[in-house]
Amino acid sequence: MIKHLSEVVDAAKNKTIRKIAVAAAADQHVLEAVQNARNESIVEPILIGDERAIQAIAKKIKFDLSDIRIVNVEDVKDASVEAVKLIRNGEAEILMKGLVSTGILLKCVLDKEAGLRKGATLSHVAMFETPFYHKLLGVTDAAMNVSPDLENKIAIIINAVDAFHKLGNPNPKVAVVGSVETINPKMEATMHAATISMMNYRKQIKGCIIDGPLAIDNAVSKKAAELKNITSDVAGDVDIILGPSIDGANILYKTLNFLGGATAAAVIMGATVPIVLTSRADSEKSKFLSIALAAAIG
Repeated sequence: MIKHLSEVVDAAKNKTIRKIAVAAAADQHVLEAVQNARNESIVEPILIGDERAIQAIAKKIKFDLSDIRIVNVEDVKDASVEAVKLIRNGEAEILMKGLVSTGILLKCVLDKEAGLRKGATLSHVAMFETPFYHKLLGVTDAAMNVSPDLENKIAIIINAVDAFHKLGNPNPKVAVVGSVETINPKMEATMHAATISMMNYRKQIKGCIIDGPLAIDNAVSKKAAELKNITSDVAGDVDIILGPSIDGANILYKTLNFLGGATAAAVIMGATVPIVLTSRADSEKSKFLSIALAAAIG
């Protein structure tokens, strides 16, 4: 059971150094995170973007680029295409978003002929270390799928479970959460939760234990579940929380970050390689931890 993100960093260090292709790399926080990850022998970067801008930022942060490959591509869309091409050619094993919009990068990733598609659904998986919970807490999907249907939710769970398997958790506990813990035909999220839970019980979804619908208090607190007479193998010991929509998951994600004293690492799963797709509001530390997570599971 992984309790701390430092264990994820250790797992990344214990693997061979990964090549990371950074699309539109002229971003100070991104380069600081890449520099830190390289200093920890986690990744070897390939920087794709405006070389003069990259060199100027590197000089400012004292990042020696003398033995680092730089691919000079000034247009951010072309830089994204080139970064994806490097992955497809086997020259890199992790993709990272730099100073380019998420939409542009993902369009390149999802290109049917030249992209990095593995399955039908890509999804965002965040892992939080918070002083108020006894182990790492996964949250999905806070950034990719706006209003997932039943099929999408199953794929999102499978992507998150895959990440936990690669971190050494063979049977993570998944809570399908919503505003209530009872099944209500008028609330689609509860119907999805009940269906997914039964599919897991019938072994249609394997490699994890799923329960739902659960409210967030039941998911993270065994006492809260007991007070509501909920018998559950997941309640109070959940590894992965599946939100009912991007709104719910994103609110939980940002609440943990800004009010819950949490530190997070996050990746996009479901492509042929992990994708580090951080927000400009994320700290350098969070970006570094996200690189380490991608390296640990890649």
